[in-house]
Amino acid sequence: MQYHVNGYRYGDPTIQPAAPGREDGQGPLPEDVDVLIVGTGPAGTVLAAQLAEFPEITTRAVERRPGPLPVGQADGVSCRTVEMFDAFGLASTLTNEAYWVNETTFWAPSPQDRNEITRTGRIQDVADGLSEYPHVIVNQARMQEMLLDKAKKSASRFEVDYGLLATGLDVPDEPLAPVTVHLEETDEHGRGTGVSRTVRARYVVGCDGARSTVRASIGRTLHGDAQNHAWGVMDVLPVTDFPDIRKKAVMQSASGSMIQIPREGGHLVRYYVDLGDLPEEGRSFRDSTTYEDILAAAQKALHPYTLQARDVAWWSVYEVGQRLADGFDDVPAEQADLLDPRVFITGDACHTHSAKAGQGMNVSMQDAFNLGWKLAAVLTGRSPASLLSSYSAERQKVAQELIEFDKRWSSMIGSKVSDPDDPDAGGVAADDVEAHFVAGGEFTAGLSTTYEKSLLTGGTEHQHLAAGFRVGTRFHSAPVIRVADAKPQQLGHVHEADGRWRLYAFAGKSGFSADGDGHESALSALVRFLDEAPDSPVRRFTADSAADDAVFDVRVILQQEHHTVDVNALPAFLFPAKGAFGLRDYEKVFSAEKTNGRLLGLVPGLEATHDIYDLRRIDRERGALVVVRPDQYVSQVLPLEAQDDLARFFAGFMLEPGNDG
Repeated sequence: MQYHVNGYRYGDPTIQPAAPGREDGQGPLPEDVDVLIVGTGPAGTVLAAQLAEFPEITTRAVERRPGPLPVGQADGVSCRTVEMFDAFGLASTLTNEAYWVNETTFWAPSPQDRNEITRTGRIQDVADGLSEYPHVIVNQARMQEMLLDKAKKSASRFEVDYGLLATGLDVPDEPLAPVTVHLEETDEHGRGTGVSRTVRARYVVGCDGARSTVRASIGRTLHGDAQNHAWGVMDVLPVTDFPDIRKKAVMQSASGSMIQIPREGGHLVRYYVDLGDLPEEGRSFRDSTTYEDILAAAQKALHPYTLQARDVAWWSVYEVGQRLADGFDDVPAEQADLLDPRVFITGDACHTHSAKAGQGMNVSMQDAFNLGWKLAAVLTGRSPASLLSSYSAERQKVAQELIEFDKRWSSMIGSKVSDPDDPDAGGVAADDVEAHFVAGGEFTAGLSTTYEKSLLTGGTEHQHLAAGFRVGTRFHSAPVIRVADAKPQQLGHVHEADGRWRLYAFAGKSGFSADGDGHESALSALVRFLDEAPDSPVRRFTADSAADDAVFDVRVILQQEHHTVDVNALPAFLFPAKGAFGLRDYEKVFSAEKTNGRLLGLVPGLEATHDIYDLRRIDRERGALVVVRPDQYVSQVLPLEAQDDLARFFAGFMLEPGNDG
């Protein structure tokens, strides 16, 4: 963390100096804003935290509740979401508080007595090598609190405008005219009071849940089917003799299925309990089902083990179903090439599914992370408004994949277990459930998203140069050593949620050294191009008044050991001047040498056996340039010599300073 850049600072370094005019906070809700966020669930709080990093953008969020969410329903946090939280500087707080899902066990009817369950399998929940972060459990409300606290500490001094309900919006026909959002003040219960007001916004983002007013106002509809199958969910403080009480457990009993998920704090446990098919009068069934009914079903499924619930924190009954919106913005498909979107929907407003795949909150947050940097790029003049159409194009496909996965998983664990003594009765075998869980490991870790070739994502013709950084997927971090101070760290952790692009230049065999004939190395030529060439993206798209790395964060990874690198022999471009005093940034150059136990997550004294070149299959002879989007996804893998390709790529969607598009 760098925070003395403009002079010595004392106190909490996570609190940024307030932007001019924000010293006393953001002030009352104005009549005109750049971005209005409607709803502060998982997607809304991610979007708020990201846009708060840009105080020049007027971002506000309205929420019908009178204050922050006290208790959330979602709790499963995928590895990918923890990686995203690292970009906000929140991963360590998250993982320190969380329950870590280390193992998942599987239970099925005992062959001796099918009314009793027995353990049939045990697996490591997240396979080795998927991520440097674990799958964790943290209450949704606490995650949102972390994000809003981050936003409040930003230079924007962002805070939510509580007690305001969006009742509708008007999108004018004029392409550049603002959207008018109609609001109603609410009471302490979130109910409308009849007192109305309006706000005009350049962009509106509906993060307002499955009954989204924003979605309805732009004529979008959720399509899908319910499965007419009910599940109960409860968070309890249990007393039990079940041996796996502090492990995630998937249980299929003769009476029905159940999933157990231990919660943070050491004692709380969540149960998803199969209540069977809904009768025709499904609504009355849900209304008449009690917490005692759910507990009784859980106790029956857990037999021969006992379960007492000494306290219940929360419970509900829900119907399994999957629905997807027909578009994630306000532009009809037939006008996609003519109009730029001004209204967007995220999270439950555009996709709903069961909770058992553990992806609802995670995918919602990734929706917002995808959209946030694009809004910032447009509103700061870095990209044209046409960039925003890529949000729906990219995220609708991801949501469709989630729904398809959820259908398969819900069907699998909602099926009865087959009886070897009655093969004609049907059902699924216990080992089939475990096999399906293992096969979906990458998906449930949040790591299966692959963006297709587009304006923002290149082809795979050079993928062989860095096979482990798959184009279109998230940048898979690996350990390195920072040259200047010999600090071991994960390379991906230099990526902040600040809207910048990352250019990771992996040196070839020669590094910065000239060949025997005195010819410049490919790495040297690339750095010189980025620093000096008129068509360099860094020079072309960075304002003269801004720091060299204000738009593009260039990092170099060398193959030589860190103590053999002469820092003073490296190009000055890799030590950009910062702040009022022109201080040099010494954190841009790394060594790919194998690290020891000083690296977080390794046992002290344990030697690593691979470096980042081995782990991510980077061509040691030629090296590679890996281009990473602001939301941590790989856009391009290019040869170090591909300067023209690099220039053309960014010219396709970026604007020069002063060009409003």
